[in-house]
Amino acid sequence: MKSGIPTRALALATLALTLAACNNRNADSGAGSTLVVQEASDIPTLDPGTSYDTGSGQIVENLYETLLTYKGSSLSELEPLLATKWEMGNGGREYRFTLRDGVKFHTGNAFKCADAEYTFRRNLVTNTSQSGNWFLSESLLGTASNANDDKSITWAKIADAVKCDGETLVFTLPKADPAFLSKLAYAGQSVVDSEHAKKIGEWDGTEATWKAAVGKDLTGSPLSQDPSGTGAYRFLKKDSNALTAQAFDDYWGDKAQIKNVIIQKVPELAARQQAFLRGDADLIEAGTRANIEEQLKGKPGVAVVDNLPDISAFGMTMNQNIKAKDSLGSGKLDGKGIPANFFSDLNVRRAFVSAFDVPTYIKQVQGGAGQPRNFLLPDTFPGYDKDLAAPKFDLAAAKAAFQQAWGGQVWQNGFILNATYRANSVAGQTAMELLKKNIESLNPKFRVNIQPKQWSEILDNADKGREAMVITGWSPDYADPDNFVSTFYSSKGFYHPRTGFADPQIDTWIEETRNTADAERRNQIYTQIAQRAQDQAYFILMPSNPGIRPYRDNLTGFSLDTYNPMRSFSNFGTGTLWKALGKS
Repeated sequence: MKSGIPTRALALATLALTLAACNNRNADSGAGSTLVVQEASDIPTLDPGTSYDTGSGQIVENLYETLLTYKGSSLSELEPLLATKWEMGNGGREYRFTLRDGVKFHTGNAFKCADAEYTFRRNLVTNTSQSGNWFLSESLLGTASNANDDKSITWAKIADAVKCDGETLVFTLPKADPAFLSKLAYAGQSVVDSEHAKKIGEWDGTEATWKAAVGKDLTGSPLSQDPSGTGAYRFLKKDSNALTAQAFDDYWGDKAQIKNVIIQKVPELAARQQAFLRGDADLIEAGTRANIEEQLKGKPGVAVVDNLPDISAFGMTMNQNIKAKDSLGSGKLDGKGIPANFFSDLNVRRAFVSAFDVPTYIKQVQGGAGQPRNFLLPDTFPGYDKDLAAPKFDLAAAKAAFQQAWGGQVWQNGFILNATYRANSVAGQTAMELLKKNIESLNPKFRVNIQPKQWSEILDNADKGREAMVITGWSPDYADPDNFVSTFYSSKGFYHPRTGFADPQIDTWIEETRNTADAERRNQIYTQIAQRAQDQAYFILMPSNPGIRPYRDNLTGFSLDTYNPMRSFSNFGTGTLWKALGKS
């Protein structure tokens, strides 16, 4: 999909969608019948089995439901959802879930244990690289890999790991995992309608066909096109510009107050802000803190909540094994491109880290809020050592490192690098422009080309190791530091294809943290990992960024008491589910 300024046709389509939303507000239950959300990004998938980004997750968590969920604003306390209770046994190696009666899927099919069994087996079988099923597989099979990459995985192992005992769902783990329940609260572990899934062409759930489903790309799967969950909202339609959902009349719990939800893709920030100020959008991807404070705060009909907890970590990757020959230019250190292993040189990485002006980024993008970070771990999490100094912006150090890089060839010959950021992301564009300006100021032979791309394209390219440098980040799947540290720094972690590095010492430390319940020892190890990762300059670290969210002041159900940053929707909106919102 091409990125950049939208065509006139797209602009007209967006206007039509906005007018349609306004008309919908006057239908059904009156002026408060429609919630309109405008965002810059597309929605990669609606299949929980491969949902692993916030754009998809914010939809999935409202159409589907998990066995359990976070209670209120807590990051650690869990409460039942599709389960009514659970029991742990065998030293933490067995969990038995009693499931809720009287629950229907959007097709009208009754929710049964067989649906949960199918869901988790499907997640273990497919375990695509663009899903969160690696951490489910770690818990239930003892490996993050799927059966294509780990031949020890058999159907018997999968079938034994999750099965129904009557209408009781039973998980059997190879060893205790204290984070297992938190993992089940992740939106990607939502229960799907197995009868519906099989009917529309998904895996049939049998031993005879499981091998063919291993690692299958589910992004555009039949279930993504035609979802059926138990959530308070059911899917109506989706096209390239909008998604529409409607309150599910047969929902088992408290009924949603707002009848319709429309998620619109509106690439231009100015257009989103204008719609918001007119009251044609209730929530928007509002840009940076500076944008919000200058353009929205204090305006009629606008409410703002500030200083929301930041539990995400963002950085720029420097891929040491770039697998995209078409983006390398000459592919050599001759001033006309870069080799695929350009970032494998420590001095190159150190130069890029030193050239990123974090203080200016905080001032320009975050309105002065936030602090430099020393590690890709939120400073609100255990394991983050606030006494460890963060990398410093230092152009003299960057110059010295570039002069030593690749035995002096980088400084002598120069380079051309293609770096990527999410299209229409003001923060991403600003960060890349700051880096580009500083690096190019050091040597006229240095050139950094920055390229906006659609989020779905970035996800696909990065997963295949095709991006040289990209701004990306992580929001926790479950509230434990391992979810960040192993994800970013392990040679088996989710980010390994995106960074191309393996550090045996860090791998050893990570394994040690996973095998000790001693919190003090774990924190010591995380400090060691942070120190080594910083010395090796594996990432360009973005600062912390306390949340600020504007919303229309007639939107109810949004408060710090209910705001939970573990919910995907917190990125652009309320940190709660649509069903909890209303209109005054």
